[in-house]
Order: sequence, then structure tokens, then C-alpha cells
Amino acid sequence: MIRRLLPATVLAVAAVTVVTASPAEARACKINHACATIYYGDSTRTTVVGEKYEDCNGAVDMWGVRSGYIDFYESPC
Repeated sequence: MIRRLLPATVLAVAAVTVVTASPAEARACKINHACATIYYGDSTRTTVVGEKYEDCNGAVDMWGVRSGYIDFYESPC
């Protein structure tokens, strides 16, 4: 029984590690909206480390790095 349980446990731990290791992603920008996603270095949200901007025509401009600490802003066009 332990031989059957060990591989399942290893796979479950690996799956959780992969899911939690990826940076958070803001929700998708709605059609006919301009959106900005601001990425911060830590939970204090004092140091901006990256940004993603989507304009009303769907063009995307990005700089910096993504992190798990984000603010998402959206406004209609």
C-alpha cells in the first residue's frame, strides 16, 4: 500500500509546487476598455517592478518583470 501511496503523494506535491510558483496574473482586459496591470516587488506595493498596458485597440505594451503582487486598473474607451 505504501508503494502505491508514495508516487501519488510525490505527484500531488509537484503539482502544488508548479501551481504556486507561477506569478499571479490579472484578469483579462474587457473589449472596448483600456487596462493597466502594475507589478510590485513585494506585498508593501511600494516598488514598481513592471507594467502591462493594453489600449482600446488591443495593442499591448509591457516592461519590467511580472510578480505576484499586482494592481489592475480598467477604464472604458
